[in-house]
Amino acid sequence: MEGRGSGSIILHLPVSFLLYLIIFAQSQPTGQKCDPNGNFLPDNALPYPLPARSQDDWFPFRSRVEFETADFLYTRVQAPAGQIDMLMDLWAATLRKHNDTPPFADHNDLYKTIDAIPVGDVPWESFSMTYRGPRPARDVPPWMTASYEVWFRDPHTVVKNILANPDFGKEMDYSPYREFDKDGVRQWEHLFSGDWAWQQADEIAKDPSTDGCCFVPIILGSDKTTVSVATGHTEYYPLYLSIGNVHNNVRRAHRNAVVLIGFLSIPKTNHRYTGDPTFRHFRRQLYHSSLSRILQSLKPGMTSYEVVRFGDGYYRRVIYGLGPYIADYPEQALLACIVQGWCPKCLAFRDDLDGGDNPPLPRTREHDEVLTEELDLGSLWDFYGLIGNVVPFTNDFPRADIHELITPDILHQLIKGTFKDHLVEWVVNYISQEHPKDKANAILDDIDRRIAAVAPFAGLRRFPNGRGFKQWTGDDSKALMKVYLPAIEGHVPQDVVRAFHAFLEFCYLVRRDVHTETTLRQLEDTLERFHKYRQIFKTLGVVTSTSLPRQHSLTHYVFMIRQFGAPNGLCSSITESKHIKAVKEPWRRSSRFEALKQMLLTNQRLDKLAAFRVEVAARGMLQDTVLPIGADALKKCMLGGSVEDERVHTTDRQIEAKVRLAHTKARKRAHTIPELAQELELPDFDLIYQIRCFLYNEALPSSRRGTEDLSLIPLSQLPRFNSTTRIFMYNSAIATFRAPSDLSGLHGMRHERIRSTPMWRSEAPRCDCAFVSANKEVAGMLGMEVVRVLAFFSFDYNGSQHSCALVHWFSRMRDERDPDTGMYLVSPDWNDDDSRSLAIIPVSSLVRAAHLIPYYGPQFVPEALKHYHSYDKFYVFYVNRYADHHAFEIA
Repeated sequence: MEGRGSGSIILHLPVSFLLYLIIFAQSQPTGQKCDPNGNFLPDNALPYPLPARSQDDWFPFRSRVEFETADFLYTRVQAPAGQIDMLMDLWAATLRKHNDTPPFADHNDLYKTIDAIPVGDVPWESFSMTYRGPRPARDVPPWMTASYEVWFRDPHTVVKNILANPDFGKEMDYSPYREFDKDGVRQWEHLFSGDWAWQQADEIAKDPSTDGCCFVPIILGSDKTTVSVATGHTEYYPLYLSIGNVHNNVRRAHRNAVVLIGFLSIPKTNHRYTGDPTFRHFRRQLYHSSLSRILQSLKPGMTSYEVVRFGDGYYRRVIYGLGPYIADYPEQALLACIVQGWCPKCLAFRDDLDGGDNPPLPRTREHDEVLTEELDLGSLWDFYGLIGNVVPFTNDFPRADIHELITPDILHQLIKGTFKDHLVEWVVNYISQEHPKDKANAILDDIDRRIAAVAPFAGLRRFPNGRGFKQWTGDDSKALMKVYLPAIEGHVPQDVVRAFHAFLEFCYLVRRDVHTETTLRQLEDTLERFHKYRQIFKTLGVVTSTSLPRQHSLTHYVFMIRQFGAPNGLCSSITESKHIKAVKEPWRRSSRFEALKQMLLTNQRLDKLAAFRVEVAARGMLQDTVLPIGADALKKCMLGGSVEDERVHTTDRQIEAKVRLAHTKARKRAHTIPELAQELELPDFDLIYQIRCFLYNEALPSSRRGTEDLSLIPLSQLPRFNSTTRIFMYNSAIATFRAPSDLSGLHGMRHERIRSTPMWRSEAPRCDCAFVSANKEVAGMLGMEVVRVLAFFSFDYNGSQHSCALVHWFSRMRDERDPDTGMYLVSPDWNDDDSRSLAIIPVSSLVRAAHLIPYYGPQFVPEALKHYHSYDKFYVFYVNRYADHHAFEIA
């Protein structure tokens, strides 16, 4: 056993390995360290250093400035050739009087230097495939005579580059493990924590020659993407590769852990032959044959080990194997060689995917082969949804079953599929059929106004016109999920609201970065509730069947989490976002003529620059800045400010939350408490009293702060405060907290601004809401209060600096969530004289921003209502649990 993390234990060897210890003399694929010849090393052996290189050796660049210039122009700003030439000419003009020259003569010099980088060089290759089957005697379809070109990079070399990347040395697993928390409860996180990797290790261990090997699963992903709709509907079919050893957070952050390795061919024909079974069969088989051909260089290493250098400086014997495949449902059906409408994971019948008391049997490679031998193609199609005349590419490789390797796809199955394409459309259809056209349109318009009226929030995409737009992206669907539930309440039956509630809980639970037996049971419970409440759509006649593959896929999530770990490390959102850097941006940089070859060259140069940066960083050559002082510090010096580094380092995985005022003080705002009272239209004596209460509370021992009723303290016992004391205003505070399930840094740390400003985007004041820690002993919402921040400021008092927030208190309506929506309800507090219940609290007591959505009820929202009116025009609010995954956990 081996410790990993705080309070966790990892068991590295399957129980069945004990048998192999006896039979095969310690035949265990455990990722043992070895030398370049494959001889095992002791545990205390030092890593092998990188080949010797001088600290000033930047070859093929002459200096760091030259490298940084190339990387800046080519990678970051993506400057066109003409702009590079102009910049170099201007640079040369300024250096001429010093008899010096710019880093590059022109764009050709820059490109030539990048091409000379030796690391990360994996050249592109191509092969062509053509139709070889029977052809008609005349009128031969054009697709039968066409040649289909596939471009690829050697995946074997790509995988070795990933394994050797120093960036991943501490973010990689070398053997399967089972992880338990301090209470002995099992946890699933990365791929190697799942049962699939463990089972693969069992199979590999049957061969005694695999003693001490490291298993390297090859993760693939493919999906068509369109780069131009208006000019010819230009689309490409990229193929991506990663490895299962790399941790999920690294794969989500990319950092060269997800690599473009190919462009598959897209056979096209005219309308006459689109539905031709022969053409469709050829298209499927071309897909599988191309994948098999591309991966052939890895096949020898799937049965016989090879010695490979890893990013931590050690060598290991490795055994490759095909791992999970990231794909949306149409791609999954193509991969599994099944008919659209059937499940690629199990044998459930397409007309009743979730029916029956007994769970359907899983699909397997062996079962497919038996069926193909015994039944004709028509029976396979009709009764098993199996396309029997196509051979999956996985059949060409050992230990590979395509049905087993298909993984959950949160983006397309849950967010864009079940939520946007199904549930949202069902609500629209229900309203349209339940009410006359005019009233239905009025209700739909009101739902749009409710969505548009939601207050702004950090990271929340706004819908100024509601949800009525045509071009949906994955980000649009994610954003709508966060605000949609309160918008439909009052316009739809209760069971519809509860169906959305259950589904949203499922989505947010499944997105967790670590799963336990508890979360898996919660997933099963929410899925059961979702299946129960979604029947309302059938009862209302909105749909005739809920037998939909993307909804049915939810039933497999718990099992697949046990197999592959947390689904957020294998979601198609990873490949979707990779499309931008690997396909769309290179296409935009091309001349559009024979764009693919230009895109291949662009990707190759980008990979070389990235690999070069990693290598020189590993050698310690990037520890200092290029200039003696950085640009930000230089600016501060020119302005007479301090050059002290004010950045917050957030690599501590255990940090819960930290809030501090913004770096920059607000200009043209109040300088004293009376001026602040005038700015906020509050009585100045009230603010003076609140600041005296604040100082009294701060003077108490930390154990007593916030426990006394300050209204009972005589005014004479409160500290004196001079109303002319200078205060410094801030328009925001920055919250830092760990939120690995959200869009965040490599270590899961996230920055978020809590704003309180008199003018936001030239529209109106913006005063965000926030959570305040009230009782650290109580987890979640019951240990916090909700406030609205009216102002951030700081001041000196008796030599001490105080950072404060003026807040308006909110109170919970009850101490449990609303059963229909799953969210807490809060209401702003008011004093007996109808004034707001205010307080001044330390900024450090804030946890993070909170997002509130009005409780609309059955009333229609006025058309003139704007989003900046939201917190002022309503009196009851939902604490938006679905604002992001961190909010879901704590609220």
